[in-house]
Amino acid sequence: MINLMSAELSEKQFRIISQLVYRLCGIYLRDGKQALVRARLMKRLRALHLSDFEAYLKYIESDGGPQEIGFLIDVITTNKTSFFREPEHFNYLEKKILPELTGRRQRFWTAACSSGEESFSLAIMLREKIPDSDSKDMKILATDISSKMLEKARRAVYGEQEIAGLPPAFLSKYFLRIQDAPRLWQVKENIRKMVRVARLNLMESWPMKGTFDVIFCRNVMIYFDKPTQEKLINRFWDLLNPEGYLFVGHSEGLSAISHKFRYIQPAVYRK
Repeated sequence: MINLMSAELSEKQFRIISQLVYRLCGIYLRDGKQALVRARLMKRLRALHLSDFEAYLKYIESDGGPQEIGFLIDVITTNKTSFFREPEHFNYLEKKILPELTGRRQRFWTAACSSGEESFSLAIMLREKIPDSDSKDMKILATDISSKMLEKARRAVYGEQEIAGLPPAFLSKYFLRIQDAPRLWQVKENIRKMVRVARLNLMESWPMKGTFDVIFCRNVMIYFDKPTQEKLINRFWDLLNPEGYLFVGHSEGLSAISHKFRYIQPAVYRK
C-alpha cells in the first residue's frame, strides 16, 4: 500500500502545475496556494496509485495525460454555489431587466454554472415573472469547465443542504422529491428544458454564434490575473446585445481593468 503522507509538493513542481493550470484555463495560482494545491492533488495521486508528485507530473506527460488534465482541472477549481446566490442580482433582474425584455427571443448565459443552481434559479425566476413564458423563445446556456460539476447540473438532483434556502413555494412548484433516504429533489422538467448544459473553457474559442441579453459570470474572475480578466470582459462585450447586461461577483468589480461597460450598481454592468 502506498504511503502518501510524506508526499511533498516542491516549489518547482508547484510552479510547473501552476503554469499548466494558467495555460489551460486562466486560473492564476498565487504564491501561498501551494498547500491547497497539494491537498487537492493528493486525491489524484491516490486514484492513480502514484507515490509522489514527480510521478504525477510524468503521468501527465504520458498517454494518459490528456484525460488526466480534465481531472486536474476538476480538483483545482472551486465550485461553491447555491440557489439564488447574491439575491441582490436576482432582485435587480426581476425589477429592472425583465420588464425591458419584451421581445419573443430571450437569451441568457451563466458562464460558470458549476453544479447548476445559478442556471435553474434564473429559469425559475423567468417562469415566475414572465406569465407568457411558454409562448416565448427563452433559453439559458449553462457552461462550466468542470465535467464533474456539469454532470451534476445535467442530473439536476440536489440534497437537503443544497435546497435549504429555497422558499417552500418554489420547492413544491419546481422540484420533485425522488428519494427519501437521504432525501433528494430533482428540478422538474419544465425548468430543466429551459437550460442547455455544455462544457466550455472560457480561455478557448467560443462556438456560440448568437448574442445574449444577460450574461452571468460571477465569482470566477477572482481566480484570474488582470490581463486575463480584461480579455474575458471584452469578449463578453462582443457577445452581448446592445444594452445587454453583465453580472459579476460582488468581489469582482471592473474598476481595475480597461473595459467599455457602463457601471449600473455593484457587480452589475451594461453595454
